[in-house]
Amino acid sequence: MAVEIRKVDYHNAQQMAELITLLDQYAQDPMGGGEALSPDTKQNLAAALQQRNFMTSLIAYVDDQPAGLANCIESFSTFACKPILNIHDMAVNSEFRGLGLSQKLLAAVETLAREKGCSKVTLEVLTGNKVAMSAYEKFGFTGYELDPAMGKAEFWEKKLK
Repeated sequence: MAVEIRKVDYHNAQQMAELITLLDQYAQDPMGGGEALSPDTKQNLAAALQQRNFMTSLIAYVDDQPAGLANCIESFSTFACKPILNIHDMAVNSEFRGLGLSQKLLAAVETLAREKGCSKVTLEVLTGNKVAMSAYEKFGFTGYELDPAMGKAEFWEKKLK
């Protein structure tokens, strides 16, 4: 079994098709929301990503088959005065789970973050996704808190329609 992590070229039609397929499979999983990507998203994602130089995507290949995905967004820490790399989407296709691909993708993300001079790598995870939480903890991620008396940070959202 040969595993390779490749940075996605958003102008490469084959890589974008693989990214969209992996992302759609993740979206349909209960941990991704349980709904397929919209036709609009599938049609326009490549062009939208091409316009955003703060985005980086990595695909894990097993014997040249796309098997896992990490979509990352560069942000900025005003406290550290350095960039932050956020893993926005992290998924391994169900048929490739158990091969250690999440650890390989996380290692590639960390390498990318170090190359960019980032102060940290962040991600969000559903508390019910114990498998992902275990993988992230194994790699060294922890819940975020400044002062234990104030509690852990929570990720909130307000959808705009």
